[in-house]
Amino acid sequence: MSLFKARDWWSTILGEKEEFDQGCLCVADVDNSGSGQDKVIVGSYNGYLRIFNPHPVKPGDEVQPEDLLLEVQLREPVLQVEVGKFVSGTEGLHLAVLHCRKLCVYAVSGTQGNVEHGNQYQIKLMYEHNLQRTACNMTYGPFGGVKGRDLICIQSMDGMLMLFEQESYAFGRFLPGFLLPGPLAYSSRTDSFITVSSCQQVESYKYQVLAFATDADERHDTEERKLSSGKRLAVDWVLNIGEQALDIRVVSFNQGASSVFVLGERNFFCLKDNGQIRFMKKLDYSPSCFIPYCSVREGTINTLIANHNKILNVYQDITLKWASQLPCIPVSVKVANFQDLKGVIVTLSDDGHLQCSYLGTDPSIFQAPKVDSREINYEEMNAEMKELQKIIREATKAQDILPESEKQRDVTVTAEVSPDLDEESQAIDSEVKAGAVPSLTVKITIQSRVKAQKPCLAVCVQAPLAVTCDQFVFDDLEPDSSETVVLSVFLKENCSPPELEGTCMVSYNIPTGIPRVSQCSFSLPLKLVCFPAQPSKAANHKLTIDTNKPPISFVTIFPDFVDPSEGDQANALGFQFLTGSKTTLLASKTSQRYRIQSDQLEDLWLVTKELIHRLQEHFKKQNCKDFACTFSGSIPLQEYFELIDRHFELRLNAEKYQELLSERAVQFRAIERRLLTRFKDKTPAPLQHLDTLLEGTFREVIALADAAEENQANMFQAFAKLKSATHLVITLISLWQKLSPDQVAILEATFLPLAEDTQELGWEETVDAAVSYLLRTCLSKSSKEQALTLSSQLSMPKDTSRLKKNITLFCDRLAKGGRLSLSTDSATQPAAAMPGGCATIPESDLEERTFIPGSTAVFASHGQTTKQKSKPGLSEDAEEETKSHEL
Repeated sequence: MSLFKARDWWSTILGEKEEFDQGCLCVADVDNSGSGQDKVIVGSYNGYLRIFNPHPVKPGDEVQPEDLLLEVQLREPVLQVEVGKFVSGTEGLHLAVLHCRKLCVYAVSGTQGNVEHGNQYQIKLMYEHNLQRTACNMTYGPFGGVKGRDLICIQSMDGMLMLFEQESYAFGRFLPGFLLPGPLAYSSRTDSFITVSSCQQVESYKYQVLAFATDADERHDTEERKLSSGKRLAVDWVLNIGEQALDIRVVSFNQGASSVFVLGERNFFCLKDNGQIRFMKKLDYSPSCFIPYCSVREGTINTLIANHNKILNVYQDITLKWASQLPCIPVSVKVANFQDLKGVIVTLSDDGHLQCSYLGTDPSIFQAPKVDSREINYEEMNAEMKELQKIIREATKAQDILPESEKQRDVTVTAEVSPDLDEESQAIDSEVKAGAVPSLTVKITIQSRVKAQKPCLAVCVQAPLAVTCDQFVFDDLEPDSSETVVLSVFLKENCSPPELEGTCMVSYNIPTGIPRVSQCSFSLPLKLVCFPAQPSKAANHKLTIDTNKPPISFVTIFPDFVDPSEGDQANALGFQFLTGSKTTLLASKTSQRYRIQSDQLEDLWLVTKELIHRLQEHFKKQNCKDFACTFSGSIPLQEYFELIDRHFELRLNAEKYQELLSERAVQFRAIERRLLTRFKDKTPAPLQHLDTLLEGTFREVIALADAAEENQANMFQAFAKLKSATHLVITLISLWQKLSPDQVAILEATFLPLAEDTQELGWEETVDAAVSYLLRTCLSKSSKEQALTLSSQLSMPKDTSRLKKNITLFCDRLAKGGRLSLSTDSATQPAAAMPGGCATIPESDLEERTFIPGSTAVFASHGQTTKQKSKPGLSEDAEEETKSHEL
């Protein structure tokens, strides 16, 4: 910030809630008084035109009524005001006012007053031009080297330059490659127009080239263009400045070469007549406007540059000479002469603050008070220093990197799930074929201890689940306040969800401007996606979960699915999913086992997860700490591989559909080009059945798009089933090997790396890379395997044979005592015990046909060979073990 302020000489506020911009300010002797004293002309977007003649008695005095010479309300917004010799037959100055669709030229005159009210001023319309295109800005000058008059050039919003020779319209030209309008200026020395295009290039066009180029009115008429003698509009020179320009000024204060000044967003350029850079200045602020003016030093030019920090900088070429503080952010700045006071700085802000100021310094009246001197007690300072160092050492020893104030969250979000389903379902656009799709209400509460600015709440549930509204935006939260929202969750797609969980996330800013995030998760009940049904005796897939406690009645652990009238006799329970499949849960009467069975492998997951969770919660309430679930059956790898193959097949189909669509689209565009050429030809030629071919290709494109869309929906359902089966396999492996929570987390990160499946990065190649990494690190047998390098680029494989082989080998290594760990050192050390306390199986103890518990594959061991072959199917021991599970 500058130490000095701009000295206020005269200032006023224009209107109420009016808007102003760069072209709304102009200073000139508009009434042709001949005194050399400038007037301030201001136009506003509200249509007001005002002319001021500032003459304060003392600097900083209030505005006098006679300072306002004229105020008139025009019918349209004022885009720009300029003063020049715009009327033929006279060299007097006139006022040009640019509206959106009109250009008006006025004569300003004053009448000598005979009474104390002073002089009277009025404007007279000399002529006007109605514009066919919406105007953006204008410039003026002696185009073509005319003497004693000024011509006007208006740039439209669509890139047309419209030139007016005072009362008559001359011609119009379109700028080549136009996208958005930029600032426009005229150089009288080179007789050219200079602008900045949307390509961030300074472009110069000669007036003579514009005059002889093809007329804009003929641009769209091919026949007239051929007969016209005009030439194509060519640019004189181009300079790439790499940023958008705010304004352009062309100045020439002597008989020498003129200079083109361009104010960019971050740089200030001075160019020669031919477009070469004379000098440039990199700005460390965001400028708002500028004006170059004559310097007292020969060969230099002074420039005023205002910025959005309310600072007015004075440069001599590239050297900063002065900086002063302004009361507002100006959008336009001029230099004017008033009452023998030359060089007054006139600034205008976007809200109408008009100020005339000059540079200077105000003497500071502040005097620092005297400080009472006191003797320094070095002993107290040393004691205080030791105490502070002790506090610093204790703070650095703490493991918590957050300060104490962060341990209690500034904003907390909680989610409360209703225990009952909604009486009236809130499901919207559900594709489930069931008669009535239930919904469940979730109440989310946001509590704030501090002021939270711009809080936004996002609620996320994994597809195929959906919520009635997932985005909420609140007003700023005051300290110790709260906000509550209610939404409903329902099943939208026609497949069972792999997870019944959701996440709430609140993003906000604290008063210091730092963004923060607070989140929480919630679990949804099983009855949201299924309802009680009759148990089924026969099923294709069966799983048995062993426990170390007597079986619990389903009335106790599943009260929401069992009729209380059945009492403790209910040992079979049926779950009917909304998608149509059924799962049965059986409890053994004689042993400590539970069986889950269903016709689909993926449907076992949610019931298995719910059973284990409810059993753990039941025994936790009874303070039973030694409860454990185990799995000693065979992991259904073959059925799991079928789901992998189905998902991969749909991915291959999607790739084929994409290729076919691309081919048909190329064919369709080629036929369109042929037809378009035939239609444009002057001599009609037969279509040669191109229209029939176009219609047939169009139908093929539509059919392929429908097939690709259907395949995409099938692939989404296949991925949901694959995720459910993957969750089930992870759970069975963790129960089989009694894995710790850290090892289960590694397993989940390996087999569930993606929330969504895409063609660019699919589940198969990602899981294959993760499993291969574990096989070469913590599950490796020798240092040779660790030395093998993995491919750094993931691509879609040709088939799933490698993936299935690696998964089978992964289970084999776990069965032989492998231990999951992310540490590379653990791979070289032999495991003393399996996870969960099971002893390691040595290589020598393996029989010729070794059955791996928890796998449907049988591995053959041939002597010392390390390569193992997988054979599908259950071993005899596994079949006997399955039959022995009597319920």
